[in-house]
Amino acid sequence: QVQLVESGGGLVQAGGSLRLSCTTSGRTFRNYAMGWFRQVPGKEREFVAGISWSGGTIFYGDSVKGRFTISRDNAKNTVNLQMNSLKPEDTAVYYCAAHYAQSTRVAVMAYEYDLWGQGTQVTVSS
Repeated sequence: QVQLVESGGGLVQAGGSLRLSCTTSGRTFRNYAMGWFRQVPGKEREFVAGISWSGGTIFYGDSVKGRFTISRDNAKNTVNLQMNSLKPEDTAVYYCAAHYAQSTRVAVMAYEYDLWGQGTQVTVSS
C-alpha cells in the first residue's frame, strides 16, 4: 500500500517562498501521477498542480501559474512543490495525492485521486 507523507509547510510572510515535499513508500512510484491540492475550511479541495509519472505532462491551477513549480524525482520517490511569491490567499492545508496512470495522463479533479497524504499547513501572513 502506498503511503504519502508531506513536509515543508509553515508560516511565511507574503512574497516569500516555501518548498513542500511528498515522499511515498510502498508500490512503484513510477506508476502514479502525482498532484497537489489545497483546502481551506468551508471550501472544496482545490487543484494546485499535477505531474505525470514521467514528468512530461504538468498542469497548474490558474491561481498559482507562474508562481508554483511542481517536480518529481522517481529515484527518490519524491514530488516537490516550490511555492514562490506567496500570497495570503495561498494559506491552506496542502495535500499530496496520487492516482494510477499507465499513460501521461494527469487528473485535475480531486475525486480521481485515490491516495492522499495527511496534509501540511501553509500560512502566509500579510
